[in-house]
Amino acid sequence: MDTKPSLRQIVLDTETTGLEVALQHRIIEIGAVEIVNRKLTGRHYHQYIKPDRAIDAGALEVHGITEDFLADKPRFEEIADEFLAFVEGAEVVIHNAAFDVAFLDHEFKLCRANTRMELCCEKVTDSLALARKMYPGQRNSLDALCRRLDIDNSHRKLHGALLDSEILAEVFLMMTGGQSALSFDVDTALEELNPEASVKIDPSLYPSMHVISANPEELKAHEEWIGKLEKEGSNGCVWSNLA
Repeated sequence: MDTKPSLRQIVLDTETTGLEVALQHRIIEIGAVEIVNRKLTGRHYHQYIKPDRAIDAGALEVHGITEDFLADKPRFEEIADEFLAFVEGAEVVIHNAAFDVAFLDHEFKLCRANTRMELCCEKVTDSLALARKMYPGQRNSLDALCRRLDIDNSHRKLHGALLDSEILAEVFLMMTGGQSALSFDVDTALEELNPEASVKIDPSLYPSMHVISANPEELKAHEEWIGKLEKEGSNGCVWSNLA
């Protein structure tokens, strides 16, 4: 029986009234999505929060969330338990984590003692720091990473915590998914080949399966291409070596 524990990750984002915790700015939106064993589960957490203070004009331009809209929303202390239950025990992934964690810890400080993000989740991973290691000297904003990784974010007109966490989840999975090498040592690859491990298909199991064979012109073109690879490659062509 497989007893390997599930890898649970929460990708999270917040929106705030401004940029400085020291100026008593507050969180006004939290959005988070769940990943289990590198697959989005469809579970998410999303909450708007009444900040009990004004929203800076610069922040309003970024997220478009107004004080009037937040007037009837719950305060952070009213949603703290629900939020903690969602992130508890998970690895929390945040882009520019220091910013969001500082605001979350500030909110906890205001409503309950001895509660911090580092105490309620397994760990916090900063996807911005990860991106800077992977792409040094390049722009690593969420928009820039979407362009680099070919992720469609055309629907992102304004910042929003839930939307940004959904986009970041795609970005994070792409960045951490790994990529097979585009070149490899032919001799090593041949040594590691195991003919017994090859999969054989029984045609009788698929009576309607139609096999299309290459015509003479296609076979000739294939042979010419193999010949070209034989001449250009220092180790010859892997397909010829497998024959």
